Amino acid sequence: MRVEPEPAGTHYREVFRFVRRRVGSEADAEDVTQDVFATAAEALARSPESASPTLAWLYTVAKRRLADRARRQRLETVPLELVLDPATDDDPYGDRVARTFDAALRSMPPAQRDVVVPRLLEGRSFAEIARRLGLREDACRMRLMRGLEHLRVEFEKEGLTP
Repeated sequence: MRVEPEPAGTHYREVFRFVRRRVGSEADAEDVTQDVFATAAEALARSPESASPTLAWLYTVAKRRLADRARRQRLETVPLELVLDPATDDDPYGDRVARTFDAALRSMPPAQRDVVVPRLLEGRSFAEIARRLGLREDACRMRLMRGLEHLRVEFEKEGLTP
């Protein structure tokens, strides 16, 4: 079943606000946000049969881009609470997504979580994860697929869909 992609600007405002609170200027926020959506477009181009990226995934990409930017500029570290909490008082959907994602990770079998976290949140390659866990890459891919299915089920229980 092919899932139709969402319109390009569906989550732009939320991601831009998230980034803007963490950078010095609106122009910098626009640059980082554009990079996030360019990454999303590349991911869709590589796998056109997949669904369009969710807001949680876009926040994760934004966090990585902000961390990359900070390393490049050799800035002082950013307080962890700024990076970990994409939800604001005026964004109840983002808060629900974050809480559901956290609960789903906690309820996920450890073998799946050991692959899902480094792959989705840290951007590690399957080769690197496999080496670290002493597994084959295809085993890591299978654990990721099962972990993603677990996340999907938990999100659906909460009435959240991508």
